[in-house]
Amino acid sequence: MGEKTYPRVLSIAGSDCSGGAGIQADIKAISACGAYAMSAVTAVVDENTVGVSGIWEVPPEFVCGQIRSCLEDIGADAIKIGMLGTPELVRAVARQLAESARGVPIVLDPVMVAQSGDRLVGDEAAAALRGELLPMARIITPNLPEASVLLGRPICRRADLREGAAELCRRFGCAAALVKGGHLAEGEDSDDLLYAADGAGGGRWVEFPGERIATRNNHGTGCTLSSAIAAQLALGHPLEEAVRRAKAYITEAIRSGAGYRIGKGHGPVDHFWAWRGGGAAAG
Repeated sequence: MGEKTYPRVLSIAGSDCSGGAGIQADIKAISACGAYAMSAVTAVVDENTVGVSGIWEVPPEFVCGQIRSCLEDIGADAIKIGMLGTPELVRAVARQLAESARGVPIVLDPVMVAQSGDRLVGDEAAAALRGELLPMARIITPNLPEASVLLGRPICRRADLREGAAELCRRFGCAAALVKGGHLAEGEDSDDLLYAADGAGGGRWVEFPGERIATRNNHGTGCTLSSAIAAQLALGHPLEEAVRRAKAYITEAIRSGAGYRIGKGHGPVDHFWAWRGGGAAAG
């Protein structure tokens, strides 16, 4: 009998010292979904549940060194990308992945807008993201404010989701876009819409219904969802099924996390809800 292998996921993202978002959330979500988590830290963020106090950007060459160390030795079955704060870093990561990760599906969470509504990256970094990394992505996972920044126009109503998701793929060359509806002001739902391009100028839309759960503990939901999608892709599921499983996972993580109190502000979701309840997060 041969040795077993892990489904492997590399997260390229910033570090949240309070443990609710960024690399820390990614590692928890990837592990909870049954894959092996690695990390390349792009920024060290001084933050907690109340807010961000400071950000130290890791030099691009050191970020690329982390990526090379993981991929040349261990390899990856999927890659998740989160916070990239400078155009130099975006370009360096794109070059490194083109060299070291050909054929590996990339899940890109375009972390551009804070929960407070403040922009986290400048216009030049956003432009680099559009031109360099979006075309490499198997799927991007923007929320409504991030989709608005990428497209340069407001995406805020349910009627905007369908055309917005398709436009992201058409304009920037990504294979699929999952536009998250958690910021919708309409209704009591939190539905997400996936558009998957077919390579011939068309594509299909798939809606993933979700309930809006009353909770203050929503720190790191975007990081967690994108990492769960990457884990499900690494496990071998096709894209639509990977998104379905990841959506089910984050919904239960939010639901379970609502009952806890961590910190004075917006606490984290419960990444390991399935183990507390005796289930299996991988679906």
